[in-house]
Amino acid sequence: MTTDRYGQANLNLWNEWAIIHEKSASYDVEGFKSGKLSLHQLELEEVGDVSGKSLLHLQCHFGLDTLSWARLGATVTGIDFSDKAIEIARRLSCELDIPATFILSDVYGLPDVLDGQFDIVFTSYGVLCWLRDIGRWAHIVAHFLKPGGMFYIAELHPFAYVFDDEADTPELKVRYPYFGQSEPLEFEGDGSYAEPETPVSQRVHYEWDHRLGEIVTALIDAGLRIEFLHEFPYTVDGSMLPSMQLGDDGYYHLSEGDGIIPLMYSIKAQKLA
Repeated sequence: MTTDRYGQANLNLWNEWAIIHEKSASYDVEGFKSGKLSLHQLELEEVGDVSGKSLLHLQCHFGLDTLSWARLGATVTGIDFSDKAIEIARRLSCELDIPATFILSDVYGLPDVLDGQFDIVFTSYGVLCWLRDIGRWAHIVAHFLKPGGMFYIAELHPFAYVFDDEADTPELKVRYPYFGQSEPLEFEGDGSYAEPETPVSQRVHYEWDHRLGEIVTALIDAGLRIEFLHEFPYTVDGSMLPSMQLGDDGYYHLSEGDGIIPLMYSIKAQKLA
């Protein structure tokens, strides 16, 4: 598990967020308990049928997406570095009688605690910015894929993160670097992306920038063949930039200049036999 000051601060934060998010309307745990899926239509369409397949979910938070894939017929394993999140995930799995394995581990330490390979490795939305080394991440993805297996990620677009997310107008203004630094960016604030008004005691956290070319190249270098890279002018994150509005399609759009910049992307890749 991560022990440096960056990782410890982030772990403290995610432990607080896990407890907050279980009760958050954004995650709608009660709706999930009644039978809803937490997955978006994008992932459902692009991943396709998972019936009878083994699926490894990296950075699964407290497991709603993992358990959703189980409801769709996959044999699932979810991993996360937050002990509070894994505790909640295991409790939900038992309470709802949805078979799932949840493992406490950061991504980089996973080969030390998990054996075997999977038909699908899946991860989504706001995951890569918490990782320091994308090349190492990609090799761990490949390590856990069966030959011919599929990797899928739906993620927030790194280009959108160059703009000021605290501006008081919807005008896009460059604030952050697109090309990553060796040291992470430091952020300070209260609340979370799901519950901004709920205070947290761990106010500082750290994120790393990873440009899209770096991510794609890392996957290729790890032995994966890119089947597609899709970019989208909408997002699942309503707090990504100022004045975003929820559209009829269920995604958030820029209130001014809708469609002019990418806000999300997805990649599907296959491990070569």
